Amino acid sequence: MHVSRVNPNSPSDVKQFIEFPFWLYRDSSNWVPPLVSGEYQLFDQGKHPFYQHSTAQFYLAHRENEVVGRIAVLHNRNYNRYHDSTDAQFGYFECVDDEETAQALFDAAFTWTRRQGLDGIIGPKGLLGGEGAGILVDGFDLRPPLGVSYHAPYYCNLIRNAGFIKDTDFLTATVDTSYRLPDRVRQIAAYAQQRRGYWVKRFSSTSEARVWVDRVLTAHQKAFGGNKTYYPPTPAETSMLVDTLLRVLDLTASRLIMVGDEIIGFVLGVRDVSAGLQRARGRMWPIGWFHLLRELRSTQLLNLNGLGLLPGYRGVGADAVLLATLEEALRATNYKQAYLVQTEESNSAMVTEVLRLGVTWRQRHRSYRRTL
Repeated sequence: MHVSRVNPNSPSDVKQFIEFPFWLYRDSSNWVPPLVSGEYQLFDQGKHPFYQHSTAQFYLAHRENEVVGRIAVLHNRNYNRYHDSTDAQFGYFECVDDEETAQALFDAAFTWTRRQGLDGIIGPKGLLGGEGAGILVDGFDLRPPLGVSYHAPYYCNLIRNAGFIKDTDFLTATVDTSYRLPDRVRQIAAYAQQRRGYWVKRFSSTSEARVWVDRVLTAHQKAFGGNKTYYPPTPAETSMLVDTLLRVLDLTASRLIMVGDEIIGFVLGVRDVSAGLQRARGRMWPIGWFHLLRELRSTQLLNLNGLGLLPGYRGVGADAVLLATLEEALRATNYKQAYLVQTEESNSAMVTEVLRLGVTWRQRHRSYRRTL
């Protein structure tokens, strides 16, 4: 068994890196393939916005000419600058159930990290903020929400045995779309709107939603800027994230909570097209586009990827408005189920709020850390 660097200019190397998880999870009903076209973008250093400020190296592990594992290691300078840290990040880790293979991949990542002058490594993470956060450690019987990774149960042991410890957990919950808030919460919300001037902004079109993007991102930073995964995206990264979001955003299930012209909270609902990606097998052609379009129109699963409230407005009625707004957004749709996607465990205020919705925690993803 040997580990080698992926040459981003080698079609063979890149293809092997991208296709390995398709082979590894070929018998899994819960793994959702990424779009292959998007995976190729990871290696395009001339176009992917990550490479405007940072660098990455990809590795493959082979045994007898067969791929048995892969990993990427990132030096995200913007992340380190924002968090005043000196950590590398690992990501895109996939491996057969073999400790020797996993250790060899991590050893390659550790060596690269030290050569970058860094003294720790955290992950998993993707090239864009919020991508690829965590290894699945609980909830293996469920298909994860769109954009959230699925892993075999043995991954956590491979990572721990490589010397990593827990950094933080990300919790995904199911929300009963028929759930009704207690009357008292609705009353508090109505009083707060009247007393404090809170009002709810709805969107009539995707073009209107795009106009609000910059202001929503500013509110998002204020709400989640203290989270471990967050760092401010560049304009190019923002453009890539927004283009992806607007393709699946459900305007009916999305709201902004306002005071005057200021956004103080938000509910962003995304149509989950994971089943369509599974049927398309990660490829748009020849008929993958048909499966995705059909799933966009027919999916019964909503993902709540953005549910937040600015810190200064917690405990003064805006939290009740947030919950009432969410309830109203769910009632305005026909989804049978909603996922509250990856609430950071350390965000105790949000965890407390969502528990009032009667949620059921269904999956847990874990981020790991190791000092070198």
